[in-house]
Amino acid sequence: MAQSQYGGRSDQSDKATDLKDQATGQIKKVAGQVEGYASDAMDKLRDTGAGEVAGNLKGAVDKSMKDQPMASLAVAAALGFVLGALWKS
Repeated sequence: MAQSQYGGRSDQSDKATDLKDQATGQIKKVAGQVEGYASDAMDKLRDTGAGEVAGNLKGAVDKSMKDQPMASLAVAAALGFVLGALWKS
């Protein structure tokens, strides 16, 4: 019975590791998408003559993604929610 107890813990540990890996993969995927959106926004701003602002924005997004990825993800999600709500109305 003690072995099944330890086996259960190992299974739970493996499941937790799998969930962590999946979450990490999703975070990296979203971070890549956010970076792509920032690049697109920078290109559009550059086309309008606001290249300096776009360069600063891209630098800020890159720094934020490296220093605080979870906070950046939360901001991107909130921004997406707000834009989606505005788009629907």
